[in-house]
Amino acid sequence: MNHNSSHSHIVPILQALLVTFLWSTSFIIIKWGLVEIPPITFAGLRYILAFICFIPFILKKKYTHEIKLLTLCQWKKLILLGLVFYTFTQGTQFLGLSLLPSVTVSLMLNFTPLIVALMGIFLLEEKPTIIQWSGGVLFIIGIITYFFPLSFIGSQALGLLIMTVGVLANAFSAIIGRNINRSKNISPIVVTFISMGIGAILLLVIGISINGFPIISLKTWVLIIWLAVINTAFAFTLWNLILRSLTAMESSIINGTMLIQIAILAWIFLEENISIQEGIGITIAAIGAIIVQIKKNYRQAAYSK
Repeated sequence: MNHNSSHSHIVPILQALLVTFLWSTSFIIIKWGLVEIPPITFAGLRYILAFICFIPFILKKKYTHEIKLLTLCQWKKLILLGLVFYTFTQGTQFLGLSLLPSVTVSLMLNFTPLIVALMGIFLLEEKPTIIQWSGGVLFIIGIITYFFPLSFIGSQALGLLIMTVGVLANAFSAIIGRNINRSKNISPIVVTFISMGIGAILLLVIGISINGFPIISLKTWVLIIWLAVINTAFAFTLWNLILRSLTAMESSIINGTMLIQIAILAWIFLEENISIQEGIGITIAAIGAIIVQIKKNYRQAAYSK
């Protein structure tokens, strides 16, 4: 009995590691795609295709009925989530990856749990624990270690400014998402479908209006489709199934390994070398980010990766 229980628990852990690996490869794939596609347009294409992937599921009677019953207030929240999480957060992430190394973007995004914890004090009346505060301090130490000595010039300074906006948008979207989801009166798939559709359409319209529609090679189309179908739609669905089996601590720790995974993948596929000092900073920051989340189970969807 214990053996079967142990075996059944190993499966979701391995699945979670698979999902975080897929999310980590997204950073590499985006870097490759940015060679041909402007960042905002690229983000729009990824999430438009992912949005289309959800259509067959949303056509089920229970979901179409649920959408018809949504109130004006609920629609406003879903639209706001779409604008903040997709248009701003994903748009700035793709812009950031066009200007900064993958690891730097990943490190900046790891500020999100810390900011969410701080925002939660005022917006959700959720007070961080002493352990979470300690994790926050550790994360800041890791960031300082990674960037020391602090000197930002040119595109790096612009990239960090863009990512700062992105991190704040990501944190705000997490607060909006939790506000919507903790009432438990809208299905996660409905929340995702509507917010993703709104945000993705706006991203694509903005991207095309600024840069026009790019000429995209077959190889890059394959990358976009993979990002949309596997790294977004499939990974999102699997992650939400996994969260039914894993504890908050387990999901936080596994999610926290992404920073290290991205660093290794970027070194192998993008030749983004990391110094010993930067490696130490990344490790400290990853541990701090995990500790900040240890008491919470932020069910941030896979499409954030």
